[in-house]
Amino acid sequence: MAFESLNTFDHVRLTFSTATSREERSQIGQFLTSASIANFMSSLFKPHTKEVRILDPGAGAGVLFASLVNNLLSQKKRPLSIEVVAYETDKLILPYLWETIDRCTALCNFHNVRFNGIVKNDDFIASAISETEESLFVVPGKRFTHAILNPPYKKINGDTKTKIILYSAKLEVANLYAAFAWLSMRLLEPGGQIVAITPRSFCNGPYFKKFRVAFLDMLSLRRIHVFTSRNKAFGDDNVLQENIIYSAILETKKPKQVVISASDSDDFDNASTLRIPYEQIVYPGDLDVFIHLGIDDTAISVMKQMQYFKFTLDKLNLSVSTGRTVDFRAKEYLRQTPEKGAVPLIYPCHFQDGFISWPLESGKKPNAIAALPDTSDLFVEKGYYVLVKRFSSKEQKRRVMAAIYDPSRINAPFISFENHLNYFHRNGKGLTEKLTKGLALYLNSSIVDKYFRLFSGHTQVNATDLRKLPYPSERQLIRLGNHVHAGIPDQETIDEIIRKECENCA
Repeated sequence: MAFESLNTFDHVRLTFSTATSREERSQIGQFLTSASIANFMSSLFKPHTKEVRILDPGAGAGVLFASLVNNLLSQKKRPLSIEVVAYETDKLILPYLWETIDRCTALCNFHNVRFNGIVKNDDFIASAISETEESLFVVPGKRFTHAILNPPYKKINGDTKTKIILYSAKLEVANLYAAFAWLSMRLLEPGGQIVAITPRSFCNGPYFKKFRVAFLDMLSLRRIHVFTSRNKAFGDDNVLQENIIYSAILETKKPKQVVISASDSDDFDNASTLRIPYEQIVYPGDLDVFIHLGIDDTAISVMKQMQYFKFTLDKLNLSVSTGRTVDFRAKEYLRQTPEKGAVPLIYPCHFQDGFISWPLESGKKPNAIAALPDTSDLFVEKGYYVLVKRFSSKEQKRRVMAAIYDPSRINAPFISFENHLNYFHRNGKGLTEKLTKGLALYLNSSIVDKYFRLFSGHTQVNATDLRKLPYPSERQLIRLGNHVHAGIPDQETIDEIIRKECENCA
């Protein structure tokens, strides 16, 4: 006996999605898992124990734990007992969830495996914290051997009950999915396994650093699957999100290699797969513990090329900062056109052919900001600077886009950079001309853009991300600057220049 078909859950998922609006599901961060993804996730668990306890927080209709139960019963050595604890607060989907529990009960009975299904219509975060926080009145509950989850994807707003509870438990996270994963890790028994599908945004950036530290400290990462398309994992809900599936074990021993696979959709049979040394996924000594995701031969080639560039910004005595002017806060000081007593204000719209073209008369953005005592801390001195856009649209081919601020083209003793830009400087002042041009050329290369995508799952380019990049030496950057004249070369020429520079380093 087996389930009629796990594809039945796709019917449930589509029926439920039709009966509720995307806005309603988005408010609680609920996007149901397809049967194909559930099958793949359950296949990542290794044979473990005779007594199985499965945790599924945010269970929805139960497709994840049902798929895992089905997988466990299909093994040669079946467990003696299976217990499922499923958390779900959405009352509309509870009837489907109980129906899944009943199916699992019947299936386990047929195979003479004891089964106990528990549905908790409780707040998982509050419940999990109470179970993991030992006190005089609360004794930690029994731990789980398996955790399988598609947690809610929703930001945690400030001063909410949820955030207060999490911070009291020293769980500082920016999104519910990280909170659910963190608590699920804490609920595992030693050697317990976790498989989750989440956004890949936790792999880098400052907002998820504490979660990454705990994640990599507690778990032995074994497998990561990357969806290379942003709209396939939850396409029925029109979700544009770069997702990954990861598999890990609760143990401190780190693996020698991590299996990285990638597919455009849920066609997992045709996914490309690589085994990558763990130290190329999590760099030794990296205080920010970024998780780098090399997913194909091209990515590996990029990583090898970037190894020739060994300098950090600190070693180069360079810094990168976010533009000081937040326009909506300085609205009363903004000027549409340059005027006496005003300073040039540079936006991303001023990027043109790798340089800053200012003023932009036809644009919607202001071109200047009044020079007054109240705005003086928003300015930097005249000089050469490299500017990088902080945001790119989802449709743009590049993430890292750099331009040169050339003081010889703009006659002004001071300038201001708007908050949607990052700017490179040396001790708060400008750089030399050749160094600026070489740095801009390097940042506009395909190799940098591809490398950035290996560890960044979002379209934002933060100053922290730019600090993490490896850079050529100052001598190399000056040499690269010799190739920049009236404008930045075209992409093909830039990439050829960088390729030859790598050959010189080899």
